[in-house]
Amino acid sequence: VQLVESGGGLVQAGGSLRLSCAASGSTFRLNVMSWYRQVPGKQRELVASISSSGGSLNYADSVKGRFTISRDNAKNTMVLQMNNLKPEDTAVYYCYAWYPSTTRTYWGQGTQVTVSS
Repeated sequence: VQLVESGGGLVQAGGSLRLSCAASGSTFRLNVMSWYRQVPGKQRELVASISSSGGSLNYADSVKGRFTISRDNAKNTMVLQMNNLKPEDTAVYYCYAWYPSTTRTYWGQGTQVTVSS
């Protein structure tokens, strides 16, 4: 399984960005997908996750009400819509997939998000 993120970039505080994660393979619909982020010198932190059906969502407190995670199993994609961005959202954002049936996990290469004040 390969995960490829896109959509990162530089934006001013209060702006929006849309991150996408495209996955290879035919079993995308069976996994749990998440977005993580990492700042240099700090641990990688969970931003949001979505169940295989899309019916269960989970967000970090710091992004609730501003970020929205979604997925399209027909297109093997996951999206993170980020609104009202803050400088503290600056990080490398990673796409993550967990397949419960095999316990295998996969990471994307990451995409930089920079929010200027």
